[in-house]
Amino acid sequence: MVVRISTVAFQGIEARPVDVQVQISSGSVLFLVVGLGDKAVAESRERVRSALAASGLALPARRITVNLAPADLPKEGSHYDLPIALGVMAAIGAIPADALRDFTVLGELALDGSITPVAGVLPAAVAANARGHGLICPAECGPEAAWASAELDILAPRSLIQLANHFHGTQVMARPTPAIRAGGGVLPDLADIKGQESAKRALEIAAAGGHNLLMNGPPGAGKSMLAARLPSILPQVTARELLEISMIHSVAGELAGGELSGRRPFRAPHHSASMAALVGGGVHARPGEVSLAHHGVLFLDEFPEFQPQVLDSLRQPLETGEVSIARANHRITYPARFQLIAAMNPCRCGHATEPGYTCKRQPNERCIAQYQARLSGPLLDRMDLAIEVPAVSAADLILPAAAEGSREVGARVAAARARQIERYAAIGLPHVTANAAAPPHVIETVARPDAGGARLVREAADRMRLSARGFHRVLKLARTIADLDGRDEVARLHLAEALSYRSSIGGQTMAA
Repeated sequence: MVVRISTVAFQGIEARPVDVQVQISSGSVLFLVVGLGDKAVAESRERVRSALAASGLALPARRITVNLAPADLPKEGSHYDLPIALGVMAAIGAIPADALRDFTVLGELALDGSITPVAGVLPAAVAANARGHGLICPAECGPEAAWASAELDILAPRSLIQLANHFHGTQVMARPTPAIRAGGGVLPDLADIKGQESAKRALEIAAAGGHNLLMNGPPGAGKSMLAARLPSILPQVTARELLEISMIHSVAGELAGGELSGRRPFRAPHHSASMAALVGGGVHARPGEVSLAHHGVLFLDEFPEFQPQVLDSLRQPLETGEVSIARANHRITYPARFQLIAAMNPCRCGHATEPGYTCKRQPNERCIAQYQARLSGPLLDRMDLAIEVPAVSAADLILPAAAEGSREVGARVAAARARQIERYAAIGLPHVTANAAAPPHVIETVARPDAGGARLVREAADRMRLSARGFHRVLKLARTIADLDGRDEVARLHLAEALSYRSSIGGQTMAA
């Protein structure tokens, strides 16, 4: 007799069904696992053997064959331990086989029979719910699985013995409840920033429309402080966004204790990060920082210090909102709709734009040009705003704290985002929640300028040599500025401000 247990294999954040088939037959004593599994799957034999022995069950001295079907689908990870163990237990009569018929199972086994956490429980729970199955998962992952559906039948045991007792009716397990991670403290407030009023305005516009922002200024001007305060003015995540964010973090194994976070991601990798770390990859094609920042912020400090090839790998996800990782035997796509915030010094020494400063290595203009040449033109063309952040004077530092902080700015940002969500939902684009994500043909309609604005943008496009992408990004930016003003039409004033934020991108230098 062949016992069948349902589990999943992960391709990106998609959980594809896998049928674990267990057969115990006569013949030489052997425990064989087939079905294109990786090293972790092959090692599951010893974990299953030890876990069953620790639970008071000995493997029969017969041939045990485990097939993971479909056989041409790569299987990776340790979450196949539990379905294999349950299949063996059902095959030897330790638990009723029909009790597992309507469950999807995943979990790793310790040698003492306890069930330890695994990555990807939330996508597995969503897939199980779609198939009409319940879910058996480790106890620590139960709160994560509970977010998939209120109707999903979930068993979250701590050990094989507890699960066996449940199926025999001697112990009842309560359904886990969804859990939200604690706030993690108060977010830094914009009121902490002294001066830099124009930079604060640019940060507000970037937050309101989900736009990419590049800050250029000398060391100590407050660029990193401004970026760190962006999460405090971003709107709350929606239920759909929370689910998408959490599924990526679940696959990456970053949901500690199965708790979901109600905050938007803020990722700030070091400039030594590799291409695989930033966009995803590695042996098992794990999600990178761009995917972990989905529906949130990716902050790249010391922007030109990243390897040029690493930075250029951002170009495709910035444009499409997803990243595809190709391997010899499979291709994985992860969502990557993030907001890029970058900070940089004007040159290697950092002070070339300060009045009276003379670079000791070469003329200031040449020092600036060489340093900024590390950033490619196509990458800069994908930045919506580029601003100068000047050094803060002592006069600014001794001023009292600003009267307006993150609460006031965040309220304006939330109102602008609400207008955008309502606008795009009304034209059949409910997945578009910010102007930055609007398709070009749509933005030409919703951001159509008035007569004066049309003349201005036409003249500016010729003078600034705007690309087609740059033209549409100007329209998106102007649409966001109009939304902050509560205006339905895009006026010349809004376009003029939007164009001012692109005056440093393209043919002109950042220091211009």
